[in-house]
Amino acid sequence: MMLTKTSCSLAGLRRTAVRLVSSSTANKQKADAELDQPAEELGQPRPAAVQAPTMLDIGCRQIFNTDHDMFREHVRRFMKEKLVPVQDEFEEAGQPSREIWKDMGDLGLLGVAIPAEVGGVGGTFIDEAIVAEEMSYAMCASPAMAVHSTIVMPYLTHYGTKEQQDNYIPAMTAGTCIGSIGMTEPDAGSDLQGIRTNAKKDGTDWIINGSKIYITNGWLTDCCVVVAKTKSDAKRAAHGVSLFLVDADTPGFHKGRKLKKLGLKGQDTAELFFEDVRVPGSALLGKENAGFYQLMEQLPQERLIIVVHSAAHCEVM
Repeated sequence: MMLTKTSCSLAGLRRTAVRLVSSSTANKQKADAELDQPAEELGQPRPAAVQAPTMLDIGCRQIFNTDHDMFREHVRRFMKEKLVPVQDEFEEAGQPSREIWKDMGDLGLLGVAIPAEVGGVGGTFIDEAIVAEEMSYAMCASPAMAVHSTIVMPYLTHYGTKEQQDNYIPAMTAGTCIGSIGMTEPDAGSDLQGIRTNAKKDGTDWIINGSKIYITNGWLTDCCVVVAKTKSDAKRAAHGVSLFLVDADTPGFHKGRKLKKLGLKGQDTAELFFEDVRVPGSALLGKENAGFYQLMEQLPQERLIIVVHSAAHCEVM
């Protein structure tokens, strides 16, 4: 799934957004001037969150700057015009469309905080938080951007080889490769040390067997980061866990039921089964038997993006 790197920088996307929302020449000139000037220099001090009537107001909160405001305009317009109208359809289907993933990729809304050097957009977590906030402000839960961009892609950024990064990150940024992570199992919920899915060496390959449940993006996933035991005799369970990149078309990788849920109905949540799934040694993500520690390093960001989504939901409600 090779793809040319995203050609525009995040700053370029923001400037494009400014021109999209500025209809007159005068407005364009004003917007261009503001890109290089902080709000304070324009005589418009940026109010803190407690000073603004609502956090939905563009131009408030001091962690943001004018560039962020322009990017937020760009994102908000997409949510209103493209994502809101299809939410009911996604909830009825129990999944988003592949087209909406590609639309988000085309507008630079996936892999926002992933460095451009490895195929991402090249922004920061603040930029990605803007996308998460605007999805929540628009009451759009589908597609599960945060799982794809904020949770799955950083594993490739931090632990992937150059080959793995080149193969997956540009395609994920473009929305043509949908990512998921297989942690939860029927007999092991939040206890990652209690997983039963295992991977055994066979020459230079690995053979994976086991199952996962409640996997967000699982039904449409093109690549799943699978958590598996690789050292059954480890003194501590945490010392014998590894991560693997498993493509959806790999023989033995089966998708089970698309699960019905009380909420987040537009996200595809599925069971995944692995029956003698053979993957090459190059599918190992990071170091062998270091997977548990890689998970512990990345899970805090998952918690943080959940906070961003939740706070935005509270504000809009």
